[in-house]
Amino acid sequence: MKTCLLFLFGILTLQAQFEEPVVWESKVEQLAEDRYQLIFEADIAPNWHLYSQFSDPEGAIPTEFVFDQTDSFKLVGNVTESESVVDYDQVFDMDLTYFNDSAIFQQQIQVLDDRLTQIKVEINYQACDDELCIFRTETFALSLDGSVAAVELDVDEKSQALSAELKLALTETQYLESATVKEGTNAPLNIFLLGFFGGLLALLTPCVFPMIPLTVSFFLKQSTTKSKGIFNALLYTFFIVLIYILLSLPFHFIDSLNPEILNNLATNVGLNIFFFVVFVFFALSFFGFYELTLPTVWGSKTDEASAVRGGLGIFFMALTLAIVSFSCTGPILGSLLAGSLTAEGGAFQLSIGMLGFGVALGLPFGLFALFPNALKALPKSGGWMTTVKVVLGFLELALALKFLSNADLVAHWGILKREVFVGIWTLISLGLTLYLFGIFRFPHEVKMPLSKGRKLVAVGVLILTSYLFLGFVSEENKLRLFSGFPPPEFYSLNTQESDCPLGLECYKDFELGKQAAALANKPILLDFTGWACVNCRRMEENVWADPAVYELLNERYIIISLYVDDRETLAPESQFNFQYPDGRIKEINTIGKKWATFQAINFNTASQPFYIQMSSDGELLNTPIQYTDKVTFENWLKLGLERLPNKPTKAQYFNF
Repeated sequence: MKTCLLFLFGILTLQAQFEEPVVWESKVEQLAEDRYQLIFEADIAPNWHLYSQFSDPEGAIPTEFVFDQTDSFKLVGNVTESESVVDYDQVFDMDLTYFNDSAIFQQQIQVLDDRLTQIKVEINYQACDDELCIFRTETFALSLDGSVAAVELDVDEKSQALSAELKLALTETQYLESATVKEGTNAPLNIFLLGFFGGLLALLTPCVFPMIPLTVSFFLKQSTTKSKGIFNALLYTFFIVLIYILLSLPFHFIDSLNPEILNNLATNVGLNIFFFVVFVFFALSFFGFYELTLPTVWGSKTDEASAVRGGLGIFFMALTLAIVSFSCTGPILGSLLAGSLTAEGGAFQLSIGMLGFGVALGLPFGLFALFPNALKALPKSGGWMTTVKVVLGFLELALALKFLSNADLVAHWGILKREVFVGIWTLISLGLTLYLFGIFRFPHEVKMPLSKGRKLVAVGVLILTSYLFLGFVSEENKLRLFSGFPPPEFYSLNTQESDCPLGLECYKDFELGKQAAALANKPILLDFTGWACVNCRRMEENVWADPAVYELLNERYIIISLYVDDRETLAPESQFNFQYPDGRIKEINTIGKKWATFQAINFNTASQPFYIQMSSDGELLNTPIQYTDKVTFENWLKLGLERLPNKPTKAQYFNF
């Protein structure tokens, strides 16, 4: 009883700290006879963050505005927002976009029916401090005369009954001492390394590689002293890095005007299809079917300007290199653009990636200026550089398919199921293998003997092809080396009873899962997840798939997976209005809203993945855990089993 009181005291303490950290106000301004501006202002409590519409969905849930669909008005553009910050978030252990203190959101509308007097708007948002998170829905009914009408949401008997199902009837529940584990992300470092690797690849292309000895020799020979030559070469290197950083600056302006273009790559169907087409276009260029070039006048003008003496002339020399090498660097920069402009960092990440690209591209010029004798060790230019371009073309095709797969998953087209995706990747890898072994050539290639290096690479790609082929034909090979790239394993051509991870049995409804757990006399693994949650997929493919963990999940637990981002509308009889203790009312009309509210009111959090262990009668067996490694997760599962009431012996659980 004492434990129960302590637990209830803890919950009450949390609720005391849970006083609304975000207070909303709204108003309407008339811009023209049929144009109005809807304005929503959020007052944010100290130490709390309200997350942007364009914040990384892998972390906090972005703010979302849902307007009542009607033919009486139309939206003009998208919801704009005041200036936000991108910074490290301790709760999600990653960089996120959010507001401090206050935020202003605005949406223009055009009235199409003079009889329209009121517009209903729903705001779904998440806010966090250093320890807690909330997920809320605010509903407004705005009168076009500027007043705020009352929102007509009734909590009738049906709503009260359905609301009761969201509240867990916890018995002698206790939060046991155990660390909630998260794994951090190094997105800026990863993007920098992606750019750096891309720059190294660009160095090996015929547009750049021959320029290294020519440029370094030019500076050393044209300078009056050796130290002056080294200084000029280093300045040339610096300008190369600077130019590629400057290329990313326009995206910062785009980001401020319309962040959705840059930040919805992971879930935006149209943008994913666009990148798919662009990557195929780049691949065909690398194959030699055509050449990507910037206007020749650009190169001519910058080349003329490079004749100017001093730092300005050196800057234009670096700019000339960037322009004339575009046919080789353009596709790589396109890949970098697509890899950088994710929801997490937007244009900031692109600048970091461009920095890495520029450093890798400019570094050899500086190093060979410092150590000119090392130029003798450089291999001679030749056909091998064309081979490098073609290999890059095959890589572009493989990446293109990933973007098409993203669109397919989000739109639920069912075109690129896992087997189809892996099969196409296998064919791409096979094509690269045949090319490297000299079975066929692309346009403008001259037949020449295969070098030892090319044969060695060909053997490596052949091994990769065999690995992919086994993943295509064998269920045992799960392609762990490419975890996160192919579609999830449950997105398969094979007919399954449910789309549960790894073929495990799971329930998508809490009450059904709880009944199954009682019948099977097994504990529950409550899995708060999301369709667009990348870390959830990583946990399933890298941690749940571990044989020891998989056996525990498959044999010892009933899994209940609740998707908080599921936009499927609930059946009319299942929709209801949930009333919070402070009197606020939230309309529960989608599956995602139901389970997000369920998570928030019972566990005071809104982040995913989020795992709970409980007995079938509602007793928590362990402290909740989040994204972690397989050893920690396995031990966490075993600890929960040990704490089961009237549990069998360890020998029965772990086959000791």
